[in-house]
Amino acid sequence: MKSIAKLLSIISMVSLAAPCLVNASPQSDLKEFQEYFLKRFPDVKLDGFADGMYALSKERREEWLAMEEFPPYEPGLAIGKQLFEKYKIGECFKQGGIGIRQHYPYFDVVSGKIKNLEGEILECLQKKGVDLEKEKFDAVKGKTAAISAYMAYTSRGKKFNITIPDDPRALAAYERGKHHFWSKRGQLNFACADCHLRASGQLIRSNLLSAALGHGTGFPVYRKTWEAEDTSSNSALAGFGTLHRRYEGCNEQVRAKKFKAQSDEYMALELYESYMSTGVPISGPSIRE
Repeated sequence: MKSIAKLLSIISMVSLAAPCLVNASPQSDLKEFQEYFLKRFPDVKLDGFADGMYALSKERREEWLAMEEFPPYEPGLAIGKQLFEKYKIGECFKQGGIGIRQHYPYFDVVSGKIKNLEGEILECLQKKGVDLEKEKFDAVKGKTAAISAYMAYTSRGKKFNITIPDDPRALAAYERGKHHFWSKRGQLNFACADCHLRASGQLIRSNLLSAALGHGTGFPVYRKTWEAEDTSSNSALAGFGTLHRRYEGCNEQVRAKKFKAQSDEYMALELYESYMSTGVPISGPSIRE
């Protein structure tokens, strides 16, 4: 309870400094959002936010760089490449699925829906006649996350290039994600912005709160917490997870009702957060606490 009280105190102290993104265009939102973080963390360049919380702490960064010498996601990444080739996933994507992660998610004006990488991987498998349940393709972890991780790896260094089409449906989807990010929820009454904007860079228990700028650029990620949870999966894939898996965990932590992976709510949130990270380079797969 002391850690929660401390976080609430931090949030109240810095709330006045947070940007107020009300009745603004996506373009002006983006400018104000990024300027806030660049001012809050003047020693971190825009590209640096791709490293998540490890950009905000010298000590944590040293630990992370040591882990990256023999990254725990490497076995899963190798499996992801094998699965990508086995199921010929590249046939379903532009450029053979190589070097395209930076364009996801996007609003598809034909279907009127947001598309993300994991969703299109699952759609591809279904088109090829793969029984997703029988083959154990999960939307947020395991083999799906591994394929996504491999595709992200082929885009490392390429900068997020997310656009919001001039289409009322796209703008509505963007606003839905924006509303989710800024809205309080759960028994603890926290918003995404409370932890990852207003209190970013602060400690809650032993965890350093990451900045929302750059969220998504390192996903899929490996987490020790997830490895402990994934006892029934392939050991090489244990600990792998997508951004929507992290969203589910955040909802649980603030004691709010979870939405399903690939739900309209999480898709909108991913679109908003990814757009806010336009210009930040892809660094996935990566390690996160």
